[in-house]
Amino acid sequence: MAELWPLPAPMADRMRRFADSGEVPAVPRVAATVVLIREPFQVYLMRRSSALVFGGVWAFPGGSADPGETPPEAAVREVAEESGVLLDPAALTPWARWITPEFEPRRFDTYFYLAPLPPGADPRALTTESDDAAWMTPEAALNRQATGEWTLLPPTAVTLRQLAAAGTLTGALTAATTRDPATPVIPRAVDGHLTIEI
Repeated sequence: MAELWPLPAPMADRMRRFADSGEVPAVPRVAATVVLIREPFQVYLMRRSSALVFGGVWAFPGGSADPGETPPEAAVREVAEESGVLLDPAALTPWARWITPEFEPRRFDTYFYLAPLPPGADPRALTTESDDAAWMTPEAALNRQATGEWTLLPPTAVTLRQLAAAGTLTGALTAATTRDPATPVIPRAVDGHLTIEI
């Protein structure tokens, strides 16, 4: 199923410049993102600091892999650095893989994982990369996007919608077993929109 997302003006400008330039797309860097989940069914989101790329955007903890790291290793390290939560790599459940559109100068090949919050863990923003964080239901996060209170990029919004459909922590982990997280979702620019094949 294809979805169309309107391109914000800065992204549309980058798309046009890239199309006119004839440049070769940047090679994506491997990255990992973790959707921390807990009961009653909520997810943990962090708002990126305004000084960073995608500043003000709400996202799940994560970031680029260090040289030699596998995506699961990067996922565990990033969550520890950003939230203080120590995850067992065995607790990571693959969910999806997204690659940044070709027209972006900085591209990422991002592996998404689900991970139940370990007992006794209390995540909190620990770095200058984020300036706020919140636990909430996937539906509540999507509602904040719909009212304009929050900005979500397509990978985050689509993941939240899929988790909302799962309904519970157990439902999300069960749904993960039916997914194909190895095949990447690569949004493509078409007539001023991002086309996303889900």
